[in-house]
Amino acid sequence: MSNDSPPSAWWLEAGPADSARAGLSSEEAKARLARFGANLFRDTQRRSLLRQYLSRFKNPLVIILLAASAISAFTGEVTNFLIISCIVLMSVTLDFVQEYRANAAAQRLRQSVALRTRVLRDGLSLELAVSELVPGDVLELAAGDMIPADARVLEARDFFVKQALLTGEPYPVEKRADPPPPSASELAEASNAVFMGTSVISGSARVLVVRTGAGTAIGAIADSISRPSPPTSFEVGVRRFGMLIMRLTVLLVLFVLLVNMFFQRPWLESFLFALALAVGLTPELLPMVISVTLSRGALRMARKQMIVKRLSAIQDLGSMDVLCTDKTGTLTEACIRLEQHVDPLGQPSERVLQLAYFNSFFETGLKSPLDEAILAHEHIDPGAWQKIDEVPFDFERRRVSVLIDNGTERWLVVKGAPDDILQLCTHYESVGVAQPEPLDAASRAAVHGRYQALEQDGLRALGIAWRKVPRDHPHAVVGDEAQLVLAGFAAFLDPPKASAGAALAALGRLGVAIKIVTGDSELVTQHVCAQLKIPVSGLLTGKEIAALDGHALLARVETTNLFCRVNPAQKERVILALRARGHVVGYLGDGINDAPSLNAADVGLSVDSAVDVAKEAADMILLEHDLHVLLSGVLEGRRTFGNIMKYIMMGTSSNFGNMFSMAGAALFLPFLPMLPTQILLNNILYDISEIPIPLDKVDTEEIRHPQSLDMTFIRNFMLVIGPISSLFDFLTFFILLHVLQAGERLFQTGWFVESLCTQVLVIFIIRTRGNPLKSRAHPLLALTSLAVVGVALALPFVLGRYFGFVAPPASFYLILGGLVLAYLGIVELVKRGFYRWMQTRQPSPRAPRRGAEGIQ
Repeated sequence: MSNDSPPSAWWLEAGPADSARAGLSSEEAKARLARFGANLFRDTQRRSLLRQYLSRFKNPLVIILLAASAISAFTGEVTNFLIISCIVLMSVTLDFVQEYRANAAAQRLRQSVALRTRVLRDGLSLELAVSELVPGDVLELAAGDMIPADARVLEARDFFVKQALLTGEPYPVEKRADPPPPSASELAEASNAVFMGTSVISGSARVLVVRTGAGTAIGAIADSISRPSPPTSFEVGVRRFGMLIMRLTVLLVLFVLLVNMFFQRPWLESFLFALALAVGLTPELLPMVISVTLSRGALRMARKQMIVKRLSAIQDLGSMDVLCTDKTGTLTEACIRLEQHVDPLGQPSERVLQLAYFNSFFETGLKSPLDEAILAHEHIDPGAWQKIDEVPFDFERRRVSVLIDNGTERWLVVKGAPDDILQLCTHYESVGVAQPEPLDAASRAAVHGRYQALEQDGLRALGIAWRKVPRDHPHAVVGDEAQLVLAGFAAFLDPPKASAGAALAALGRLGVAIKIVTGDSELVTQHVCAQLKIPVSGLLTGKEIAALDGHALLARVETTNLFCRVNPAQKERVILALRARGHVVGYLGDGINDAPSLNAADVGLSVDSAVDVAKEAADMILLEHDLHVLLSGVLEGRRTFGNIMKYIMMGTSSNFGNMFSMAGAALFLPFLPMLPTQILLNNILYDISEIPIPLDKVDTEEIRHPQSLDMTFIRNFMLVIGPISSLFDFLTFFILLHVLQAGERLFQTGWFVESLCTQVLVIFIIRTRGNPLKSRAHPLLALTSLAVVGVALALPFVLGRYFGFVAPPASFYLILGGLVLAYLGIVELVKRGFYRWMQTRQPSPRAPRRGAEGIQ
């Protein structure tokens, strides 16, 4: 019962003493937690704040800057050394504080929906975080639970576990307390053991934790089986943006170095200038802006009842243009009640109710809402009836069977999807008829029409069947589900959710197509859609999907919005086909069968009441099962994306233009257009002005449609807006040299002030596609930007001598005011023309993101 020994077939060792079955005391659990560590694959203890801070200095640019400042100190340039060091420290500290606070807030949210499990401690059944488990804990597991550690089964009731993750077995396996034979040394043969990362399909059990964390079977191979998650469209876009900036930086830096070498300028000053130019071009705040913006988005979404587990999923939600969802609980109230229990001829039947009640009462798997509706409808005393065995529900068979005995008779009672049950029946019984009658072709057609009529009325039907078996029939197996007698149908009503229609219409107006993917009947689903005024553009059933190959399914999913009677594998195929069409797909689900689809979607959505397997697979958790909550999340995702785009567009337009101007100035100026320390100072002040961008509002027009990080758009914006910045820079050069007759110091001072004023103030133009006078920036963004401009104007008079500045003449500030106003006005006019041009372009067809082979 420890993690200390090497991996072995521990399930063959002697079972625990009876005292161990009662669980641990709090004191012993605390001691074991200190000894074995948290129940995690790896040691994920947070590094100290100091180590986190120091890790920021691993950035290559930071290292080069510090090395350059040290060279400056050795060569006697102490002022340069101090200024560069201070600016680097300020930049690193700013980045660290902002991102640390953002990540801490996001981590608190993730912990609020962390998996928990029931544990016996101090003789009481408690709910604890999975990470707090230690060897020796006794757990209570039920259907739908993720198994949180390697454990030995102490007690089990029809306990079936899916462990394909470790053994590759496609079907659930039953676990018992009885020890396996001595030769059972393989995981697949460990019938009395359960393993971390697998899931409970049906039944219940009490287990004793043997190994936790890295000592578990999956922990021992975690590094080899783990694969990095495929990057999202947003992450790919950010990476491509970074590569674009890196190429531009390398080209400009090499150009500047070659020019300075050609003119035989001082090598140290030229090197520092080129390095400072690289820093000015690098969007070093982008990771912080993304992290802070996403974290703030997560906090706002939490206030709207959505918990974000994966931060980048916020942007994926904003980019989502297709939402796949189940019917129950999303389009309906999930308040299911039993409306009718009828025989195959449609007559009310108490016999059907009795058999359905016995099946649900004795079933030990995860109780479905239909089971709960049956048990709540009317209490029926089981009397002498007792359960002998059970064949748990699975999504391939779509039924559950219980073997029961009352001392004189033994019955197999089966409940499931009507069409599947009907295929297994050879006879049917009806009210008032003593003996079951054969099911011939005519009676089958009549029965089929009967339950279809129930479904057309919006009632979900379950077939109820049974057969008598010999008293010595020991176990129920799938093969026993044959030669059944059809007792009739239980029909349920799940009324449509009043708010669903409005929420779906609002999502549609936002450019999100809704596709219903359900295991329910197409007749019931169409009835609900009609009540909610959801137009049905196309319908595919599970049987039809099974007959389609990958390419055929690709062709059908685009125009189909109703997928009915589908199993989990078919749900996953539908989602992969939509992704292959280039869509950003969200999936909303809460059951065991939804886990594959949640993993397959771009953004997996579940609810707080979902089973562990679904919550673990989801990227976001809805605390309310309401599409209006999801609607708020979509809008928040688009706002978050909009603010990230503002920083990217700033970095690729005015900032790039200024740096390009700096490289161009090196061609004709006999001195550096700006000192390295001045470039770094310009950069840090500019960064400070951008910090409040995550707080800014996003125009309504920008959240009406799904957004994605389009590198073509960013490149075009840079090529259109960037040259305007350079044009005004060169105009400033002309005025400084030929109007004000500026020398080296005045030229550097004047351009420093002009470049900072233009690239900071242009945020008010770039932040909105509309009129900047009507779209108000966040007060803090406006205050910070104006404050930085004020600092730029005052700096030559206050601390100018430390940075190589001189006080400009009054006429310079008059000229500067005119230049800034002209610059902002022209950028506004060009911006409007650019967006009009973009709107006239036809949207490009969606490019497939993966081949059809992924959806076979």
